[in-house]
Amino acid sequence: MLLQHFIISIGFFVPGGRGFFLSREIGRIYNTAKQVCRGRQGDAVDIKEKAMNSRPDPTLISGGMGVRISCWSLARIVSMMGALGVVSGTGLELVYPRTLQNGDPGGHVRRAFDELARRQPALAEPVNRLFDNYYIKGGKEAGKPYKPVPVWKLSRVEGYGRAPDSFWEPARELQILSIAANFAEVWLAKEGHGGFVGINFLRKIERPMPCALYGAILAGVDYVVMGAGNPSHIPGMLRLLSRHEPASMPLKVYGTRSDSGEFLILARPRAFVGDRSAALPQPKFLAIVSSFGLAQALAADPETRPYGFVVEGPSAGGHNAPPSKVRFDDQRQPILVYTEHDQADIGAIAALGLPFWLAGSYASPQRLRQALACGAVGIQFGTLAALSAQSGMKPEVRAQALRMISGGELKVTDTMVSPTGFPFKVAQLPGTLADKAVYQRRKRICDISMLQANYLTAEGKLGYRCPAEPVDSFIAKGGREQNTAGRACLCNGLLASAGFAQIRADGYMEPAIVTLGEDLQPVRDLLALLPPGQDNYTIGKALRFLQKIIKAEG
Repeated sequence: MLLQHFIISIGFFVPGGRGFFLSREIGRIYNTAKQVCRGRQGDAVDIKEKAMNSRPDPTLISGGMGVRISCWSLARIVSMMGALGVVSGTGLELVYPRTLQNGDPGGHVRRAFDELARRQPALAEPVNRLFDNYYIKGGKEAGKPYKPVPVWKLSRVEGYGRAPDSFWEPARELQILSIAANFAEVWLAKEGHGGFVGINFLRKIERPMPCALYGAILAGVDYVVMGAGNPSHIPGMLRLLSRHEPASMPLKVYGTRSDSGEFLILARPRAFVGDRSAALPQPKFLAIVSSFGLAQALAADPETRPYGFVVEGPSAGGHNAPPSKVRFDDQRQPILVYTEHDQADIGAIAALGLPFWLAGSYASPQRLRQALACGAVGIQFGTLAALSAQSGMKPEVRAQALRMISGGELKVTDTMVSPTGFPFKVAQLPGTLADKAVYQRRKRICDISMLQANYLTAEGKLGYRCPAEPVDSFIAKGGREQNTAGRACLCNGLLASAGFAQIRADGYMEPAIVTLGEDLQPVRDLLALLPPGQDNYTIGKALRFLQKIIKAEG
């Protein structure tokens, strides 16, 4: 009976808007699970993975956008409506401490942390201590700054691995924070339903990654989605972390020599949960790619092969791959012009035989039909979700963007503001960092440090630098001055766009920066369908806007 109840509980929805499982389907999964149980002596992980894998992949994926734009409440609704709701894993180690300092509205963080402690008793004490460290009953005073989170510095793990390779870890407090925050975001998105939930990460943000992945796995995340770099090590990490085994990934470190060995960021799960934790289901991994070359390289090796791909075109929001042919201006800054040569070969990717979704200007019923005709499972949509009423975007910022889109005034441009060196789409909203006057007024400061690059110091330790920090400081750390031109602090700017702006001692409030995709027509089309006097839409309305094609052809 317990087994049958479990199968029914995970079989709520058929992804892609196709309604409920029939009882016959539940019975088939249940019988399969019973056979596995007999053959594997009740291996609950195999039961759940077989049951999950028998369900079709979702046609629609909501993108994991920005910092807290794709929040758990948005992803939960998307998931409950039969699509894949994806939360953004970026910066949760900052979002959760600031949410606690805002008084934990609704008590959601407390509830999620209690669930983590229930599932993993060894984490109860440090997670409770973490909560108490940041929680302010009733919320902090307006105009007061947020208490900072320690910077993600790494220490070498002595005696681990073989020389010349070296393994590195952040402070234990930060590892706990990353595990707890990512667990909470996924668990809250999954609470009370059986739909699919995923989490999105940027490969460029390395230091929290292993613990962030582990926290999401502890919560039962169904899909992990990753872009902004080569994610070749992620499938292997997911396999190890789901078994609570040590997992590591290479760090990019500037200034190393040929005899320096490899630098790796390490997570050791059993140091947090003990030696008796049962294995967990391994999530499916979707690699975000923009070219056939990377997709082919990942698919060729079983160790790096993802479950599937999100094939992202250059019109997508956020970070993009640079153009295939880059020209430079008189100041040696790149001129970002994309051409047909920057479009991925969809036919070649389809021939690899792995599931794939198309992204970047596909958020319309017509483009969804085209994607399905190309052999794609479906599409990923971002901007349409980011501007919905349930996203984590600050309401005033969202309203401003919708007004400008409705009036045909808003432009989205390719910029080099990101400290990562990747092109980054920025919505040209007055009053944000896209505004030249706002950008120039902001004093350079790097106090969050999520996008810092690692470099090797003269003492053989790891140092950290960011092109958006004060220029003199960056140069003193070995950085090149030309790399600082036009760079902005995305960490502070993206937090501000989600309503978590830091306030400085002099009262200065960090301005927002907003990223959207280039194609705003689907937003205009959806706004045009609203009743007179209504100027915003729900994520449910956006999904129904897209799902009508699935239902018509399903």
